[in-house]
Amino acid sequence: MSKFTVEHKIDAVDRYQKQLESVDKIARSIGANKEVVRMWIKQYEYHGLVAFEKSYTSYTTQFKMDVLHYMNENGASPNEAAVIFNISSPALIRKWRIQLSTIGIDALFSKKKGRPSMIKKPTKQVIQASVEGSVEVLEARIKQLEMENEYFKKVECLSSEQRKITNQDKAQVVYELRHKYPVKALVKLAGIPRSTYYDFIKKMNRPDLDADLKAEIESIYDEHEGRYGYRRIRDELVIRGKKVNHKKVQRIMKELGLKCLIRMKKYKSYKGTVGKIAPNHLDRQFNTEAPNEKWVTDITEFKLFGVKLYLSPVLDLFNGEIITYTIGSRPTYSLVSEMLAKALVRLPKDRQLLMHSDQGWHYQMKQYRHALQKRGVLQSMSRKGNCYDNSVMENFFGIMKSEFLYFKEFESVEHFKLELEKYIEYYNTKRIKAKLKMSPIQYRTHFEQAA
Repeated sequence: MSKFTVEHKIDAVDRYQKQLESVDKIARSIGANKEVVRMWIKQYEYHGLVAFEKSYTSYTTQFKMDVLHYMNENGASPNEAAVIFNISSPALIRKWRIQLSTIGIDALFSKKKGRPSMIKKPTKQVIQASVEGSVEVLEARIKQLEMENEYFKKVECLSSEQRKITNQDKAQVVYELRHKYPVKALVKLAGIPRSTYYDFIKKMNRPDLDADLKAEIESIYDEHEGRYGYRRIRDELVIRGKKVNHKKVQRIMKELGLKCLIRMKKYKSYKGTVGKIAPNHLDRQFNTEAPNEKWVTDITEFKLFGVKLYLSPVLDLFNGEIITYTIGSRPTYSLVSEMLAKALVRLPKDRQLLMHSDQGWHYQMKQYRHALQKRGVLQSMSRKGNCYDNSVMENFFGIMKSEFLYFKEFESVEHFKLELEKYIEYYNTKRIKAKLKMSPIQYRTHFEQAA
């Protein structure tokens, strides 16, 4: 294996800490083993640049025994011991372990270069007595190593959770270990001034000014079962009379470990031609000035417990409210006709309505078209195979499946239907739409009061 300079090692560690590349990629780029690169990173985290300075020190028998004793007591590997004791190569530690087990303590003596001295070497018995007689030194060294090991393990946990370890993080680790080890030794190991540590302690004892806000954010998050991210939680706080910057909500959620559990998936299709039953009157004009001017509808399928279920809802483009819906085990025309009948009951008599759908066979039926004509409703249909013409309805299906179908567990088909009813009630009355800054029904109520 080729030799690597100090500059190579520092550059590799710097690239890793800046998250520019993975360990594997760095190792491949410089022609090194990935385990060697990992050891450079650990050595730097433990000892800084000192770890890469060339050392010609000959390790004493006492030092070798300390290393082997530490490995035996803590179950550390040669790689871990090499990092902790700042030894250039784990292979050297393996060699010491083999020598001790096969030859004995004599093998751990460093051989001096040049002609042998006339001074009589100490006997094996004298060395053994010397090693065994330094119990206090060994115990102190082991205690120091235990403190270092425990401290760096905690710091390593923090480094895996966030990009950069701050002085506050180090002070937090010192605070956690203060009853087990001396604070003076811990702050020295952490490389922070004692004033920084005690300043951290003072701040810990101060009351949290954001305690009430944190509790309310957690309450909103739990109330919506993790469906809300920081933007919707900010909107909910505004509705409750608390104006908070969205960045502060995001920061607090990160501190509390709260993360939106929903991730939307986009659906794409191809463009088609205009249908023959009814023109595309909607023409992607999804905005409307008042309720009950433009409705959209479609059918979606669920697969649960080995059976299929079909949902047929109606959505008002004014506020995204689900006017009504029907659900059945078969996609028959009655599924759509019952939906239409229930929806038209809620339509004011003097309202001019446009009803948009895709070119599904249900919406081409004479009965459906006549029902619309009888009530004076203008029928509109998407181009064939083009989901964008009815994208608002497709978007609702995506949200519902992400927040409800894939999000919850159901005991039976009947349980699913009950939970679906609850979800649509929640969607209409409580769930904030980002565009409206409130729920659909709240938006409609606000409009009607202002009219």
